[in-house]
Amino acid sequence: MNFADRIIAWQKQHGRHDLPWQRTRDAYRIWLSEIMLQQTQVATVIPYYQRFIVRFPDVHALASAPVESVMASWAGLGYYSRARNLHRCAQRIVETNGEFPRSVEQLTSLPGIGRSTAAAIAALAFGERAAILDGNVKRVLARQFGIEGYPGNTLVERVFWHRAESLLPIDSIEAYTQGLMDLGAMICTRSFPDCVACPVSRTCVARNAHTIDKLPTPRPVRKRPVRAATVLVMHDASGAVLLELRPPSGIWGGLLSLPEFDSEASDDEVVAGIGKRFGLHITLKQALGQVRHEFTHYTYLMRPRLAQVAGAAGAANSSLRSVREDALQAAPLPAPIRRLLLQLQPALL
Repeated sequence: MNFADRIIAWQKQHGRHDLPWQRTRDAYRIWLSEIMLQQTQVATVIPYYQRFIVRFPDVHALASAPVESVMASWAGLGYYSRARNLHRCAQRIVETNGEFPRSVEQLTSLPGIGRSTAAAIAALAFGERAAILDGNVKRVLARQFGIEGYPGNTLVERVFWHRAESLLPIDSIEAYTQGLMDLGAMICTRSFPDCVACPVSRTCVARNAHTIDKLPTPRPVRKRPVRAATVLVMHDASGAVLLELRPPSGIWGGLLSLPEFDSEASDDEVVAGIGKRFGLHITLKQALGQVRHEFTHYTYLMRPRLAQVAGAAGAANSSLRSVREDALQAAPLPAPIRRLLLQLQPALL
């Protein structure tokens, strides 16, 4: 058997068959799962996916929902541009004929759908013969065929795409596509791969050359930048927190968060800034322990500062939202902000 045949046979016997988005040809559900699984592990995605499907059961429900509702359902899953693109994509589909296109070329014209995601949708929903190339698949191919070089490099990525397309089977594209993803997630893992259980270990270049730990070639080491900011935890006498609606694009776009100031800003500058931005008068209280959050490309150091609001006049006409303690869990908050606020509730009250 060739490479594809061995992957197909293994997937049918040992692969995953009971994930919530499997056993369906529904392009909406497959698309949703593929977007959620971008840079996120299956175990994390499953509860989000299940809640999302209940809230937005089809592309029409998603397209007609307010974007704030979509962001709230996504909050905590990270990489929030995915949620914004998800909403835009649903609207684009409904604006045309309400059906997902079948080809990779048409799918990649939609917001948030790249080449590999489009191929997964086309293969799993429509049986189209298309190659996928996510992180797990790159790891499998790098080791199986000894492909060196950082996969994020344009020239190296071309090598991966050429190899991926050359391996496509004539039949059983669904089992092959799922099998590649399963193999990378379950067997050919980043650390401690289970080569004994691998259906293609006999022909694995990395295993035979004892270079498994060197492939795929890691990203070149670069110094990780650090960004620090003072974040204001503004609360009123009842303990409700005033949160700022962030712009629709950028980090945490479309979510509620704590107002930010330069970490070097003086107390007078912060108080004046709040008055100018929101029409509020505040009294600054104690500074709290620094909170560290890792983004993909930089480290974010949050330096929380409590602030008492003296009246909320003007807040209703600004981008501020008043959120009480019992609403924090359901509010559209970034996960680190939600954790911080829940930890602070006793102090606020």
